[in-house]
Amino acid sequence: MRLLLDTHALIWFCEGNPSLSPTARAAMEDRGNECHVSHATAWEMAIKLSLGKLRLQPDFEAMFPGVLDANGFILLPTALAHFQKLIALPYHHGDPFDRLIIAQAKVESLAVVTCDPQFPAYEVPILW
Repeated sequence: MRLLLDTHALIWFCEGNPSLSPTARAAMEDRGNECHVSHATAWEMAIKLSLGKLRLQPDFEAMFPGVLDANGFILLPTALAHFQKLIALPYHHGDPFDRLIIAQAKVESLAVVTCDPQFPAYEVPILW
């Protein structure tokens, strides 16, 4: 299975937070699955950290690339095709980071690991 982790899923996984569903955790731990983390996630986390709206355990420097590498997660850079898809997305969701994750999932044929109730409106596969 090819997955794209929403920001909260990555954070909850790293923290061992029980808010992450057992299904999502099992899929993320399964080395047979290909788990991607968007540059949008790193960007969102960096902004929230700089504003004091987020605290991380482990910290940002340990997570990128350390935690990703240790878990076999693949950093997914943005591409022009992602932005082209983003332009065409209906405006169901106002969060720019989530919209980019949705566009990337559509272009790359990835299921999104998220509990965000607005994602299904985009007809992108969800795993939770």
